[in-house]
Amino acid sequence: MKKNSQDHFLSTILDSVADGVFTVDTDWRITSFNKAAQRITGVPPEEAIGKHCYDVFQANICQTACALKRTMDSGQQVIDLPIDVLNSQGKRVPISISTAVLRDQKSKVVGGVETFRDLSAIEELKKEITKRYTFMDIISKNHKIQDIFAILPDVAESDSNVLIQGPSGSGKELFARAIHDLSFRKEKPYVVVSCGALPDTLLESELFGYLRGAFTDAKRDKPGRFAIAEGGTLFLDEVGDISPAMQVKLLRVLQEREYEPLGAITPVKADVRIIAATNKNLAELVKTGEFRQDLYYRLNVIRIELPSLSRRREDIPLLIEHFIGSFNLKRGKHISGVSAEVLKLLMRHDFPGNVRELENIIEHAFVLCRGKQIELEHLPEEITGQLEVAGGQEVVGDPLKESESKAIRETLRRNNGHRGRTAQALGIHPSTLWRKMKRLGIEEI
Repeated sequence: MKKNSQDHFLSTILDSVADGVFTVDTDWRITSFNKAAQRITGVPPEEAIGKHCYDVFQANICQTACALKRTMDSGQQVIDLPIDVLNSQGKRVPISISTAVLRDQKSKVVGGVETFRDLSAIEELKKEITKRYTFMDIISKNHKIQDIFAILPDVAESDSNVLIQGPSGSGKELFARAIHDLSFRKEKPYVVVSCGALPDTLLESELFGYLRGAFTDAKRDKPGRFAIAEGGTLFLDEVGDISPAMQVKLLRVLQEREYEPLGAITPVKADVRIIAATNKNLAELVKTGEFRQDLYYRLNVIRIELPSLSRRREDIPLLIEHFIGSFNLKRGKHISGVSAEVLKLLMRHDFPGNVRELENIIEHAFVLCRGKQIELEHLPEEITGQLEVAGGQEVVGDPLKESESKAIRETLRRNNGHRGRTAQALGIHPSTLWRKMKRLGIEEI
């Protein structure tokens, strides 16, 4: 076959490929450019051929980490690397690229080839899914969280005190921040105090501040968090851990809307919205006398109950994707996701640390992962240690069945084994609960 015929034959093949393809010589000048490359970049072949590839593509890696140069220098291929390029209109286009070396019959390097795939449709689909299940900075498709999303604007607008209850790491501060950002106080300060981290004397001065001379080391006035949050929102985290003495002082602020800094003789007015959070059941603490009933009622004007991550397992894949995207931006990596084995393992993990624990697991994996995908060996040992091996095979249970069983057992325990109240709490008929208990092998509690 003559050279012209060969070139025409090769050009026809390349133009029939859905992915963009271009080749360069050793001077980085483009020698071929197919129709898909024109469609993605907006640059016609006659304008591209003969130009340096970096003048045509303007990719975010051209000047610092060119994949094609790396391949031509090392001989190693790059497969499906996600990058961004600018098309002829200056619009960002997300693509994934693969590279290879071109050699002549004597194995001499004569250039390189790069194929690239337009990821715009996939990225738009991901954005649409993320938008559907995202409220402010909170991501969830769980029906209970979705119900909270629905009422959150009304809660924010009310300016009433809010009590957020949920296990540690379940995202209580995210909800508190969302309420503040949706409220008319959003332009004013949002101040956080971790009540459980401080002893009474420090917590009191932290909340209310002090005047110079109030105690030996008080060399100057120090405003408290109430003063700093004036006009805005004060988020009291771990409010269930404060002592009875501090409960009395906090109650006075909520009742009278005023407080006295240490060393002061006149009260100061407080225009602050209170959002409190706890990983404890305050109603139970009231029954045992550990928490004041009047303070509980003041805080519990609106209550938001957050489920543990083990009770919203459908959110785990969404959260994994969110954390991977976040760490990719922070660390300059291009990890595409987790393997099927990793997802299966994480779907059955109990997550005592909830969403915060999942984020830490993904961050740990990012440090160790050098490839495109997070594998089992990149996870912390305490997670991979849960794998059960029988006859050399990994035994993995049904995560949805395990989640359902755990939810029923926990609800039964909270209702002292009463099936009627348990069914009501789960939103199912008592006969349905009985059948599920039999199927899952749950004994009476």
